[in-house]
Amino acid sequence: MDKSYVVGVDLGGTKILTALADLEGNIIAKCKVPTEAKQGKDRIFANIKKTIYNVLEEAKIDMKAVKGIGLGSPGPLDVKTGLIVNPPNLDLENVDVLAELSEFKVPVFLENDANTATLAEKWFGAGKDVSDLIYITISTGIGAGVIIDNKIVHGVSSGAGEVGHTTLDPHSDLQCGCGNYGCFEVLASGTALGRMGQEAVKSGKDTLIAQLVDDLAEINGATVAEAAYKGDQLAQEIIDEIANYLGIGLANLINNFNPEKIIIGGGVIASWDLFEAKVKETVQARALDFLAEATTITTAQLGSDVGAKGAVATALVNLDLL
Repeated sequence: MDKSYVVGVDLGGTKILTALADLEGNIIAKCKVPTEAKQGKDRIFANIKKTIYNVLEEAKIDMKAVKGIGLGSPGPLDVKTGLIVNPPNLDLENVDVLAELSEFKVPVFLENDANTATLAEKWFGAGKDVSDLIYITISTGIGAGVIIDNKIVHGVSSGAGEVGHTTLDPHSDLQCGCGNYGCFEVLASGTALGRMGQEAVKSGKDTLIAQLVDDLAEINGATVAEAAYKGDQLAQEIIDEIANYLGIGLANLINNFNPEKIIIGGGVIASWDLFEAKVKETVQARALDFLAEATTITTAQLGSDVGAKGAVATALVNLDLL
């Protein structure tokens, strides 16, 4: 019998990573190109199409063997209609993805990029053994995907999982990119870690952080983590403050959703050992005991391929093949 395949497209602000996979999710071929987002919609979709044709050519597969295409994109978007509404880093406003990719003559499935990462970890990574999980990515910002009974939760406007914009501190004077104050994202992201490192140096506190960069503006979350690894007490105190907020946010998610696993992804996992104990201590203190005991907190497994694997999973799930 002839084999069948799916294509997964991970559309980001700076790169497009496309994968051809078999129906078990094994990647056969990959292609990465710059998004060229500033060139507008036509260039972006020309690049997407180029990557799709490239992976087919590399694998010597005819398009007739492809069952469907999954596309992961930054939101907001409408997964029901296949509409990219207005993502902040892409010049794509009210773009009909199904129409743009209609030349391939196969079903096209659109999904939020946080949800594609969640689907990837659910079916191919750290969540393979559970049916109820939350994937949370902690890097420049904070986003999440929620799976209940093996199904991704979309919400009525395809916007479920915007946990980064839940309020952790209503009295905070720190304004989030969304316009609100005291959001999870502004208090506990990698960006927040870097900001706190810069503030410590500016205030003249005794820390190694300033010695690790040539310019104050270069201090980021990784800089603070490096200082902590070198034994810098202030850097570890900053990390503990961030970890406390992370623990509060995770405890809220545990109390709301009762997941079997929370999977941590994003840049923070490179130094998760600095955060883990404090995060779990705060979760134990703030989540209901019987819910906290039922939840395992672990790190993601799929690395930089998570977006493409998630787009593959999006196609497979929507085709009822997973």
